Amino acid sequence: MAATIKDVAKMANVSISTVSRVVNDSKPVSPEARRRVLHAIEVLQYEPNEIARSLVTRKSNIIGVIVEDFGLSFVSQVLRGVEEVARMYKYDILVSSTYGDPEIENKYMKLFLQKQVEGIIVITESDNAERIQYLKSLKVPVAYLNRYYRNDEISTTTIDNTESTKALVEYIISMGHEKISYLGNKKDLEATVERFREKGYMEAMKEKGLKSEILSVSEDSEEGFLDAKDSILKTVKNGTTALAVFSDEGAIRVINMLKDNGIRVPEDVSVTGMGDITMADLYRPKLTTVKEPLYDYGAVSVRTIIKAIKGEGKMPKEKLILPYQIIERESVKKL
Repeated sequence: MAATIKDVAKMANVSISTVSRVVNDSKPVSPEARRRVLHAIEVLQYEPNEIARSLVTRKSNIIGVIVEDFGLSFVSQVLRGVEEVARMYKYDILVSSTYGDPEIENKYMKLFLQKQVEGIIVITESDNAERIQYLKSLKVPVAYLNRYYRNDEISTTTIDNTESTKALVEYIISMGHEKISYLGNKKDLEATVERFREKGYMEAMKEKGLKSEILSVSEDSEEGFLDAKDSILKTVKNGTTALAVFSDEGAIRVINMLKDNGIRVPEDVSVTGMGDITMADLYRPKLTTVKEPLYDYGAVSVRTIIKAIKGEGKMPKEKLILPYQIIERESVKKL
């Protein structure tokens, strides 16, 4: 039978409240009493009730993480950064997946607060205005990591999407390409990072005196890319030598589509992505892309939350901008 706090108090010849003070480090205890309590805990192999302990100390050492879908490459890489850094600082993470269902998300939010999590991280690819307002109302530190939708109201970590896309297009131009098209994701451009990526593409083309051409998919899905198939094939047949695609997953879909229609990458047309997911280095041809520091998104976010919990800093209202990197692989041909 497991030892109780009463057993520890009896062996140490102290009150239950003294044992509680030692366990929770909540109030001063004499060195001799502390020594006896710690000895009794060791002998009896006493394990404090963590739920009861958190109610007293208001510290659970748990950070709640809500993800949209564990299967998304963006989510898995960010989550790895969260988990490893949290473990480093001796925090546990409680992770729940909503699969895009707002009701399930609300359920888990309430559960997290009941569990007295000390911070919350949301990792998603979808937009939800009510979610933002709810997160703003919470009294615990919150980080919001969204792959596609920009947020200016809650602490977030990202890269400069305009600058990174511009740098990628400049790299393509440096490889001798002049007829470069951009394939974007047709979401609400005023609310998403797409607006900034298109801006970077436009700036790079304009500065070099080149003509721009923007294509788009209706949604980031197989159906969305099938809908855009004719326009993608048409621009290649009309002389486009390079396609800059809004994501690595999208770039791989485009390469497959081109291959199915007898168009080789990079021999006939070059293709680039955005993100540097694991598959970008495994697919053939290996994908030239912009490396988003996805692991660091998670690592920096959880570190910022832990600092706020410990009173070492406040959650930043502005975006935390991390560095990006152009990854040169096999999918861009030098002309």
